[in-house]
This record gives sequence, structure tokens and C-alpha cells, in this order.
Amino acid sequence: MIFVTVGTHEQPFNRLVKKIDKLKETGVITEDVIIQTGFSTYEPKYCQWSKLYPYQEMVKMVADARIVITHGGPSSFIMPLQIGKIPIVVPRRKKFNEHVNDHQLEFANAVAERQGNIIVADDINKISDMIVNYDSIVSSMPASLQSNNVKFNENLEKIVQRLFL
Repeated sequence: MIFVTVGTHEQPFNRLVKKIDKLKETGVITEDVIIQTGFSTYEPKYCQWSKLYPYQEMVKMVADARIVITHGGPSSFIMPLQIGKIPIVVPRRKKFNEHVNDHQLEFANAVAERQGNIIVADDINKISDMIVNYDSIVSSMPASLQSNNVKFNENLEKIVQRLFL
């Protein structure tokens, strides 16, 4: 299953919702797709969808999904990372009236460059290749990505062990 979320920003993100619906219609996507459409005005015809889902239901859908596709809002792509998923991030763009500026694009690119743990689709036309080749893209990403919490706890444990030796 593929889960798509556009967040709760009040501007529509029809560009992403339409693109995913078209990929499902044409058979590029063969698995089930669930879309949280938010304030988008386009209603998908080939995917299951709802404007909003309760948070715990979204967490379950993210956990169950093979691929998570999200807009560039930090909360929307951090949650899949916390669950162990590598999300495809499609930033909202000012030029399409999806947001007030291009901060999502700038932030997503900075996270991808610095952390290497998200796939940024800055060109919506590349998303079909990203979906089709998702497993190989993810397998070529750094396998040793760890959260700072894990690193901190490992270092703290070493310090505590040295204190008691």
C-alpha cells in the first residue's frame, strides 16, 4: 500500500493528489493507495481518500505502507522517519499557489543533503520513477542512519560502564 499525505495547510495541493490518482489510473501504481487530501479540491477517482484522518489512524497507515509520500512539512515527513520509513517528499511550491513561499523545498533539500534520509521529488514528473524504483533507491541510501537519541544512549552507556570499572 502507498500512503500519501498533504498535511493540513489551507492551500490545496491538487498537483500531488492529481498526479498520484493519474499514476493509479494508468497502472504505474498497481498497489492500493490511500490519500489524505486535506484542503485539496480535487477528489481522487482511483484511490481511497479522505480529507483528514485521525492521527492514530495515520500512524497505522504509515506503519502499514510500503511507500509514504508526503508534502514538505516537517511534521509530515518526520513521523514516517520515526517509524522507520524513508518518505518521498514532494514540497509544496509558491509558483503553483500551494504555499506562501518555497520554504518546504529549501528545507526538504537541506534535510536530504544533511541527513540523507528522505527522497525529495522537487519535480513532480520524476515521482513515477521514484515510486517504481523505490526499493532500489532506498537500498542505495546510507544504511547506518541513526537518530541522535540512539547515539547519545550508546555514548552514555559507555560512560556509565567506565565509571563502574
